[in-house]
Amino acid sequence: MEPSLAGGPLVGVRIVDLTTVLMGPYASQILGDYGADVIKVEPPGGDNVRGIGPSRSPGMGAPFMNVNRNKRSIVLDLKHSSGREALLRLAATADVLLYNVRPQAMARLGLAYEDICAVNPEIIYVGVYGYGQSGPYSAKPAYDDLIQGATGFAELSMRAGNGPVYVPTPIADRFVGVGAVGAVTAALFHRERTGEGQSIEIPMFETMAQLVLADHLYGCSFVPPIGGTGYPRVLSENRKPYRTSDGHVCVLVYTDKQWHAFFTLIGRPEIMEEPRFATIGARTENIGALYALVAEVMTTRSTAAWIEVLEGVDIPVMPMNTVESLMDDPHLRAVGFLTEVEHPTEGTMLQIAVPSSWSKTAPGVRRQSPRMGQHGREVLDELGYSAHEIEALAAAGTTHIPHDD
Repeated sequence: MEPSLAGGPLVGVRIVDLTTVLMGPYASQILGDYGADVIKVEPPGGDNVRGIGPSRSPGMGAPFMNVNRNKRSIVLDLKHSSGREALLRLAATADVLLYNVRPQAMARLGLAYEDICAVNPEIIYVGVYGYGQSGPYSAKPAYDDLIQGATGFAELSMRAGNGPVYVPTPIADRFVGVGAVGAVTAALFHRERTGEGQSIEIPMFETMAQLVLADHLYGCSFVPPIGGTGYPRVLSENRKPYRTSDGHVCVLVYTDKQWHAFFTLIGRPEIMEEPRFATIGARTENIGALYALVAEVMTTRSTAAWIEVLEGVDIPVMPMNTVESLMDDPHLRAVGFLTEVEHPTEGTMLQIAVPSSWSKTAPGVRRQSPRMGQHGREVLDELGYSAHEIEALAAAGTTHIPHDD
């Protein structure tokens, strides 16, 4: 067993993690970073993401490694009665069960909320999946790209002049995963006060629809509408890194004070007196013309020159990083955001830090991402299985014990 570091606000909480791919594993990794004992229950073939991207060993691809630290892995074939029995015994010891298949599939496995409650009435049973179960989409499959399209991300990109495209990172998986972390911790707090467990559903579609509509419902927030949909500032085709004489720079001039400073800096202070630019409301309605003016003037100096003069008048500005330059960003270097660690089987790796600081109960990394089934024997032993019973489960294909375990 790998050495553990004590600490984290969720020490003592056990989470049975049935999730795969990105959304659920991202959530359970955060909960593991916070100190929870996360037991990753994988199907016989393992989490599909194990096979994606560069790897030094089969089943240990880079995307998998970056969302599965601080977990113990056990393989259980839940379609076998012995696998289901082991899962129920595990759930009886747990505080939270997290899953991301459709509820209909959990019911077919005999692992619906009622089944889990029968062995653990206080458990928090959390489903993260595509669509809320009271609507007509309830049984539809969902992936990040589909949810981005269905909730308007692609169409908003088209309005902004970029064509209908998906955000080039699985933003729905990550955002809904963070939502799941909040739901789990809130439910744990409720149970601490009342002793009550509960079932929670966190649908991707509704969660991301909330994210989009909070900004873009806009004038249609009122009944009857007093304007159209779409927040003009964030839909402007010039809301993007500005081209400079030698590259790009990211600038956000926002407040009255900042616009005064900017127009003075470029030698045109009178622009601020124009009614269409005089207030934040007027600027928002005329943001296309305003950002076009900024885009034009940005080409007259170098990136470094703009950063220097804009910082000098307290206007928010940042360089446009690439993924490669982000890895060497001076701020991230200073806070120790990326560190080299030795993985027990995969060698030297770059580890992404927990992106928060705590004065007490600091989160941390206690375990590196596990090999498939790495902790199966250990977990089954904790559940009271004998060595003979564990070997029998492995022989039957119900579980997988690595040869070097």
